[in-house]
Amino acid sequence: MILEMNNNSMAGFKSRLANDSGVTSPRSDMELMKEKFAKLLLGEDMSGGGKGVSSALALSNAITNLAASVFGEMKRLEPMPAERKAKWRKEIGWLLSITNHIVEFVPCKQISKAGTNMEIMVTKQRSDLQMNIPALRKLDTMLIDCLDDLYDQSEFSYASKDDESQEGKDSRKDDKWWIPTPKVSSNGLSDSMRKWLRFQKDSVNQVHKAAMAINAQVLSEMEIPESYIESLPKNGRASLGDSIYKSITDEYFDPDYFFTTMDMSSEHKILDLKDRIEASVVIWKRKMNAKDGKSSWGSSISFEKREMFEERAEVILLILKQQFPGIPQSTLDISKIQYNKDVGQAILESYSRIIESRAFTIISRIEDVLQADAMAQNPSNGEVQRPLSDKEAAGKLNSADNGASMTLLDFIGWTPDQEDNNTKKDLKEDPAYKDINVKIKCNPPNIVTNKRFSYLENLGMCRSPTARH
Repeated sequence: MILEMNNNSMAGFKSRLANDSGVTSPRSDMELMKEKFAKLLLGEDMSGGGKGVSSALALSNAITNLAASVFGEMKRLEPMPAERKAKWRKEIGWLLSITNHIVEFVPCKQISKAGTNMEIMVTKQRSDLQMNIPALRKLDTMLIDCLDDLYDQSEFSYASKDDESQEGKDSRKDDKWWIPTPKVSSNGLSDSMRKWLRFQKDSVNQVHKAAMAINAQVLSEMEIPESYIESLPKNGRASLGDSIYKSITDEYFDPDYFFTTMDMSSEHKILDLKDRIEASVVIWKRKMNAKDGKSSWGSSISFEKREMFEERAEVILLILKQQFPGIPQSTLDISKIQYNKDVGQAILESYSRIIESRAFTIISRIEDVLQADAMAQNPSNGEVQRPLSDKEAAGKLNSADNGASMTLLDFIGWTPDQEDNNTKKDLKEDPAYKDINVKIKCNPPNIVTNKRFSYLENLGMCRSPTARH
């Protein structure tokens, strides 16, 4: 009887799996799922030699590699092929299903048979997963739907590699020279198509901001690995350097003036500044929590001053995040992802990161079409109004006017206050920070970054097929 029930349950599961994926071979799907989960359980070491990575990192790698194999470079603004879309929905569903079994105990009232009230503990999905997984799946669906809406458009196209008539005319002159350039008619796009593309860009921009906020929140909650702490110097001055340390610890501190004194001419220098400041924040927090002055992390500076320095460094990191959303992952972020043991956080971080990356790429491809349209309307400025590179598109993410578009942050439940509370303390009482909210919202300079390397590449293990871009 039990065997018959198990066979019926398995048959029902296979049937549901076939219906959800839209394929006619449930047996092959079952075998594929078994293979994937066996690889995850072994930590990507199929030899069984015990040299695999942690389950959290294996899941993070699996989601990253799945996205790379399905979406790739996304060189054109076009709908996804049905096969790849079905593969993505099926396999990401398998990986996300793990979160249904990450639970926590919560109190619940129950009435006994005798009629008395008693409190018992029941399980429910962990609160961070219960809030963020449905939100991320909604954002994921919106990106796919945005591309699907292009299935019958005929107002722009892309030149093929064999089109000799386009040789030398539409080639890009930027760092993404291999991305094809869109072509529009001599009169440009129609008004309705132009307005629709702008609306889509605004909507995808909101998706990008929401995914980036969730990713930053998850990374902030991950524990700092001991290996990272051991690599740090014993004081903030050694981490920052004399000039940066003097600017942050000066009696009068102005974030705007601080950035005018920094060399922000390249992505490498911006990332180096972020690494130094993040390291100093960790050092100062440990010094503030040191049990006694004899500890190696003890400090001769007062607790109040140390706290003020840490607050100023947090403000600088917040402004960097606002102005340069495309800088690669910092050393601290890479270390957190590598040594993280929380499976739920690993899934949230990797899923939000790939949604953020896809949204960024779609915005860049929409900008390419809009620039081709602008060049068709005004050919005399053709040399200036070339298709935007990903670097140039990144600079427009924060400066776009999104007032008329629907805000997805309301749907997700994220507010600026929630994000700020997790990155810096209340600075209202300090007169040096009274205008900080205005300063943070100012438009970024022309220096922008976009090249997002996968942490797998930086770690030198289980390399992802494509870089984060």
